[in-house]
Amino acid sequence: MSMKEATIQINDLSIGYHSKSDTKLVASHITTTIYSGELTCLLGANGVGKSTLLRTLSAFQPRLSGEIALLSRDIQDYSDKELSTIVGVVLTDKCDIRNMSVRELIGMGRSPYTGFWGRLGKEDKQIVEEAIAMVRIENLASRMVHTLSDGERQKVMIAKALAQETPVIFLDEPTAFLDFPSKVEIMQLLHHLTRTTNKTIFLSTHDLELALQIADKIRLMDKVKGI
Repeated sequence: MSMKEATIQINDLSIGYHSKSDTKLVASHITTTIYSGELTCLLGANGVGKSTLLRTLSAFQPRLSGEIALLSRDIQDYSDKELSTIVGVVLTDKCDIRNMSVRELIGMGRSPYTGFWGRLGKEDKQIVEEAIAMVRIENLASRMVHTLSDGERQKVMIAKALAQETPVIFLDEPTAFLDFPSKVEIMQLLHHLTRTTNKTIFLSTHDLELALQIADKIRLMDKVKGI
């Protein structure tokens, strides 16, 4: 088994939003380390800032203060293109995708390497097929995305993140719209992927019982005390 490495290091981080008139602080004093080869779940009450933290760690929004290091390098030192090869993100939003097959959508995970309209080469296509196999959705590969169930679609989005070949994957409430059997299946899949790929998988969730059963590490987020 590969050695676990500290892939995400957060020190005294404050997160929130800047506007023209003021700054809205969502949470502060966040200090923690996330490791490769582990499924880490972020728990906390509604409105505590879990999604804001994930967006900040993904560089979708700037931090207010503090330090974020990805692979021992400050997040600000990465270009957007470099970050797209380090961090993959799976959001909860149900995007309405039509006229696209599952295989084509997963292929879009290769865009950091091919450009948005880039054609997939032989190696890219092989990586897409490997991602499909890792998530065990060979039976869905030729289906149209809009015909999938919520659970099937979530697996496809995870496969797309795998095709992106990033060492870190963030997921924002990946089980939010799923029935209980699908929640269990997705969490077990993510746990299995940390073992087989040694990736860092960090997700927010409200499913306390599932997290306690399946996660390797749990981080509890609090507005005042941080993590």
